[in-house]
Amino acid sequence: MDEEFDELIARMNEALRDRDLAAVSEAIGHYDPHDVARLLEREDPGDRAVIYRLLSRDRALEVFELLDPEMRSELIQGLRHEHVARVFEDLDPDDRAQLVDELPAGVAKQLMTGLSPAERALTAPMLGFGADSIGRYMSTEYVRLRDDMTLGDALTHVRHRGQGAETVYQLPVTDSHRRLLGVVSMRSLIMNEPHELVRDHMTAPVSLHAKDAAEDAAREVVDAQLLAAPVVDSEERLLGLVTIDDAQQILERTETRRAARQGGAEPLRRPYLTAPVFGLVRSRVVWLLVLAVSALLTVRVLGAFEDQLGEVVTLALFVPLLTGTAGNTGSQAATTVTRALAMGEVRPKDVFLVMWREVRVGLLLGALLGGLGFALASLVFGMHFGEVIGITLVCICTLAATVGGMMPLLARAVGADPAVFSTPFIATFCDATSLVIYFGMATWLLGL
Repeated sequence: MDEEFDELIARMNEALRDRDLAAVSEAIGHYDPHDVARLLEREDPGDRAVIYRLLSRDRALEVFELLDPEMRSELIQGLRHEHVARVFEDLDPDDRAQLVDELPAGVAKQLMTGLSPAERALTAPMLGFGADSIGRYMSTEYVRLRDDMTLGDALTHVRHRGQGAETVYQLPVTDSHRRLLGVVSMRSLIMNEPHELVRDHMTAPVSLHAKDAAEDAAREVVDAQLLAAPVVDSEERLLGLVTIDDAQQILERTETRRAARQGGAEPLRRPYLTAPVFGLVRSRVVWLLVLAVSALLTVRVLGAFEDQLGEVVTLALFVPLLTGTAGNTGSQAATTVTRALAMGEVRPKDVFLVMWREVRVGLLLGALLGGLGFALASLVFGMHFGEVIGITLVCICTLAATVGGMMPLLARAVGADPAVFSTPFIATFCDATSLVIYFGMATWLLGL
């Protein structure tokens, strides 16, 4: 597969270099839309627009829907207006709403104005919700059944209305005022007698409220393995559906963003090889500056214990070990709790339960590392110095694990991103406190 893709890239580069558009069109015509989407992600904006305009209308829409929202925005801005309007009109309403978030305001307004009344009516409800709410990701193209329909009438209704629907495998059932009553599967419509009523075969729905956080709602859909979940307003009126495919995409983007931020960087908005160097710098520099400023606190702590360092130079040898151990212990705890928080296994109100667990985990880790540190340091530098290292490791591991476990929960409680909030705080706190504990123990046990 990779060999075929490499061959496509080679043929495309040669054709673009010669400006042989016929060869470009022929090359992309023989490859899967997924490969064409991957190709577009690797090209520069100018060539990307050229290649895209050579696709047939149906194929162009299929490829466009495979691109990330950021890449769609960039591609849209490189196309002629008439081509853009056609692509925008053909998109599913939920994809259209997400694209609006990425486009400049003027371009988005112009495209929305150019939509047909029917498509504008399908898109407008999603734009009324925040970018991080599940209402922004729902599809308004669905088939709705009434509870007083017979299964035969319901199946006929699906045949007439289901052509443009997002899914017909899980169908919402409402009353005459569009209030959600339940859901019924296509299997039930087909496998039971046509004269039976829909209400007798519907099940209680797992519904999402349009203002729910997108990540939490998507996690609920995926965990329950729902093909689709209805989205309702505050009065339980049906607004749309979220499919499991959409939910998985939301979680994938969330995990990508969280992984980048836990590494002290912002997520890239495009594939690595096509991202400009300035974009790479911008994604990393903010966190480097934050961590550099926080490191000044560590320098300040070292300065405060300059006299002790002068008396026992050996103390300086263990500073990297202790600060590194504290930072790693805190980061491990924060990563574990952040994941548990994302999976719904813990909530902010569980902060004291988490704290108590991490106290015990940190104490056991500290005992293991402290025992090893005591033995090695005692062999080389003497029993008293070994006691300093051993006790310090017990203390800093316990403290770092406790603080690292609490930070994600406190971040969620104040509405901050746990990954963003935890990384710089733990790095600063663990470095500074581990040094204070270390030099405090040295002063006490060595009589400095």
